[in-house]
Amino acid sequence: MQLREVLGRRRSIRFLDPDRPVEIDKIQRILEAARIASHWGNVQSLRAIVVMKDSAPSQVIDALEAPIAGFQIRIAPVVIVWYLDTAAVDAQADRLRELLAAGALGFGEDKHRALEENLIPLFASLIDTLKEPGLGEVDCGQGIAQATLMAFEQGLGACCLGTPYGDKICANLGLPDTARVLLLQTVGYPAEDWQAGGQRPRRPFEELFSLNVSGNPFPRAPEVVEELRNDGMFTAPAPLPGREEELEHLKTRLGLEGHGLF
Repeated sequence: MQLREVLGRRRSIRFLDPDRPVEIDKIQRILEAARIASHWGNVQSLRAIVVMKDSAPSQVIDALEAPIAGFQIRIAPVVIVWYLDTAAVDAQADRLRELLAAGALGFGEDKHRALEENLIPLFASLIDTLKEPGLGEVDCGQGIAQATLMAFEQGLGACCLGTPYGDKICANLGLPDTARVLLLQTVGYPAEDWQAGGQRPRRPFEELFSLNVSGNPFPRAPEVVEELRNDGMFTAPAPLPGREEELEHLKTRLGLEGHGLF
């Protein structure tokens, strides 16, 4: 499957088949995709705990909470707890040395001295700031995005859920004090149609992106839009015909009566 087609499919699949287990090798591929994602300074602070419902202890499953759409966690065969470990920043100097040795950092005969005398001390002076929420979350997000694309590439659906219960989840799962829960991601085989009701509403292109200065919309070429639509990256806008009937069927099949939006 081409990347553009995968991107076209990449919308949240909220209704997963609770009775169809996910093969562990597919989960490994998801994690492999996250592992090789770009990360500032090669720090690699993204971590995950994979909770597989068919093998996890009940106390671990019960530790997973999200206030909105919590039914997704209940029915998903797999939940990935993505978190950031700020302790990774403590090894920043070693990660930079690895980049230099790999030919990915610096140039010239003086690069080793410049690293040790300039760059490493600079990062060391900013260590507390670098552990704060910000760039680390952005780069961890790149890893999660790659993981999500790999899930869809393998015929799986996924949905990312935020939670205000990060501290509780950290405690219940035995995560270190240096951990920050980023999100919970449900993974499984879709119980709903792949189109999930159609492409979700998005703000106009020209409203989101500018060229050179704010307020100067980036030019959007119709021929590029048409090319991407033909490649399957853009799909029919929601709601698609029959979506309400599909949701009614899913509500009954998955025992979600009375849940409404949640």
